[in-house]
Amino acid sequence: MTGIVVLSSCKKNDYKQILHDPAMYSRTVHELNSIVMGNNFTPVVASRNYAYANIAAYEVIAAGNPQHYTSLSGQLNGLKDVPKPAASEKIDFEYAALLAFCGVGQTVTFPEGSMQYYTDSLHTMAKEHGMPDEMIAASEIYAKQVTAAIVKWSKGDNYLETRSASKYSVKSNIPGRWIPTPPSYAAAVESHWQEIRPMLMDSASQFRVPPPPVYNISDKNSKYYQEVKYMLDVTGKLTPEQKEIADFWDDNPGKLNVMGHVQYITKKFSPPGHWMSIAGIAAENAKADFPTTVYGFAKTSIALFDAFIQCWDAKYFYNTARPETVITKFFNADWRPHLQTPPFPEYTCGHSTISSAAAEALTSVYGDHLAYRDTSELEFGIKSRSYKSFRAAAEENNWARFYGGLHFHNSCTVAHEYGKKVGDLVVDKLVMKK
Repeated sequence: MTGIVVLSSCKKNDYKQILHDPAMYSRTVHELNSIVMGNNFTPVVASRNYAYANIAAYEVIAAGNPQHYTSLSGQLNGLKDVPKPAASEKIDFEYAALLAFCGVGQTVTFPEGSMQYYTDSLHTMAKEHGMPDEMIAASEIYAKQVTAAIVKWSKGDNYLETRSASKYSVKSNIPGRWIPTPPSYAAAVESHWQEIRPMLMDSASQFRVPPPPVYNISDKNSKYYQEVKYMLDVTGKLTPEQKEIADFWDDNPGKLNVMGHVQYITKKFSPPGHWMSIAGIAAENAKADFPTTVYGFAKTSIALFDAFIQCWDAKYFYNTARPETVITKFFNADWRPHLQTPPFPEYTCGHSTISSAAAEALTSVYGDHLAYRDTSELEFGIKSRSYKSFRAAAEENNWARFYGGLHFHNSCTVAHEYGKKVGDLVVDKLVMKK
């Protein structure tokens, strides 16, 4: 998707039909999703892009529907003052929510102004479909006010400081410690992400995971050795279904393909981008209205954001080696994981953590029995899969990372459990829909 195609129409005064359509909001999130993918943002940074943009849209919706929704001001860490509209202002809150999402999205993402063409098309659409000029102006002014407040708040989360933080120290002489993996042997990604201010957790270590199995490849009875053995046994004879599951949840935003001397990158949505797509699919399946759709996206993005911080705290606290490193060195030099190993420590599993958290957030909005068909990967040539619930999808994802050879089974199990803790915190602590 590259933007909105504005169609001229002889029908006027139907702007509500166009701009209040919840699918319009989902398409707008998809637009940011595509920009994030195109500019090679890592999954953790992508979660930041989605969270602040969705929160901005939610704040507009909450201001326009105070009888049904509560502002996140005073609930999220550091968020204190979000502008309220004057009672006399004729604001179209759905239109303003779309603009606030885009305004924040293009500010916390680069290049600067990356969504300007999209917001321009929204303006044209509002005008051509009969929104009064006074309402357009008031809505755009209010959107800018909320955008400015959320952007100001975002600048206090320590993100800019982590851009110049020290690099990860690779210590290859320490057995069991993470080192770069093929084919790119890339540096560790976001080794200071645990220093980012959480949205709702009191600290990155609020849900500190227990230690992983002690590195021990000499004792065949040790927990670590058994984890390695289990991975070798399963990945050595993956079924077509297991491969399909692994591929569906791969979500590698920048896979490096190597063919002789030729190297090229293929892109897909990252894990949080995949869950943003699921949030849109859920809204459509549930026939949610515009405010509920925004609420679902915002709640999910908050869960994703804090879940990444929780997981990255574990990753760089324990700094454990990937299966690929251990297996190719000590067990089978020819072994390769089904998926490409990402460049950061193994314990715990990021995708399992954030999927479990997102599933809890979406379940709290749409219930535990909303069956859906996940079509997120069709644009990347991967066929869809169906799920009876968000939790069922998260459970499948948990196995996907193991089948892919990226994480030991214990890591996925612990990640799933602690991701749910983050999701439960978001569900239990946040007051959003009245």
